[in-house]
Amino acid sequence: MLMNSVSIKDVAARAGVSPGTVSNVLNRPEKVAESTRVRVEEVIRELGFVRHGSASSLRAGHSRTIGLSVIDIGNPFFTDVAAGVEEGASERGYAVILGNSSGDRFKEERNLLVFAEQRVRGVLITPAGTTLAKLDQLRERGINVVLVDHPAERPDQCSVAVNDVTGGSLAVSHLLNGGAERIAYVTGPLTIRQCLDRRLGAERALAAAGRDPGRMLEEIVTNAMNARAGQEAAEKMISQGRLPDAVFCANDLLALGMMRGLLQAGVRVPEDVALIGYDDIDFASASAVSLSSVRQPTHRLGRVATELLLDECDNPESHAHQQIMFQPELVVRESTR
Repeated sequence: MLMNSVSIKDVAARAGVSPGTVSNVLNRPEKVAESTRVRVEEVIRELGFVRHGSASSLRAGHSRTIGLSVIDIGNPFFTDVAAGVEEGASERGYAVILGNSSGDRFKEERNLLVFAEQRVRGVLITPAGTTLAKLDQLRERGINVVLVDHPAERPDQCSVAVNDVTGGSLAVSHLLNGGAERIAYVTGPLTIRQCLDRRLGAERALAAAGRDPGRMLEEIVTNAMNARAGQEAAEKMISQGRLPDAVFCANDLLALGMMRGLLQAGVRVPEDVALIGYDDIDFASASAVSLSSVRQPTHRLGRVATELLLDECDNPESHAHQQIMFQPELVVRESTR
């Protein structure tokens, strides 16, 4: 079945409901029972349905907009990326439609459907779990896609990312040079690629120093990557009665929450526990004890990704797919020795 030929009747038949129910899900979801709405939305995602009017517009041409889907717009890292995207898009006469997935795959896929309905010229996405098949569906509709802060897995896909394995290695090597013998790695959900890569970098730094990662590295997994989760991780760590020499947090928000939790408990940073974050957001240098961090070129990530996307849109015959990998930078401040 061609992607743009999927109709409301097709969705209704697959979901076992009437076309009117599908129309209500699309336009008046509050009138539909939750179980029915969820079933219809799953079929919409499965079939790649786009509303008829928008599908017709897609055949006629694209708007001067691009879509940007990020994992957490509340994280200053993504705010800076979005600023780079907006700058690059504005210079080329494009507007940006922002979608925040909150790390939820289904919300992310809904955002992608909205982008398609709005006839965006292309999509920039930091995937929260969307499969390549879903992104390929956009490309089949003529909507180009560039991955942001996520390396491409194949040569026919543009991407802009930062080497998080190197970043994790930089952070832990710095802690080892400061004399750390026991290190805690505080990370968000392990479904997030960046968290896994930064842990891998930490393990490689330990192995390169002749240390056993299994003995020296303690992993604390949180269900979010914000300051509240970092403070809760600190409280958990303190309650166990044995503090590590150093803590490496998978992002600065976790690290700032960890710092607050440690300081409120009377634990000195860095005298008792050294602490390093990741991203080098603006708040890192302005915290009570300025935070050491691994810096990413956030604004540049967004801008370069936008340039790649619009080049693919405007010059499809001459465009060459690129997988750009930036290198992170260690920034040492007061929170480490």
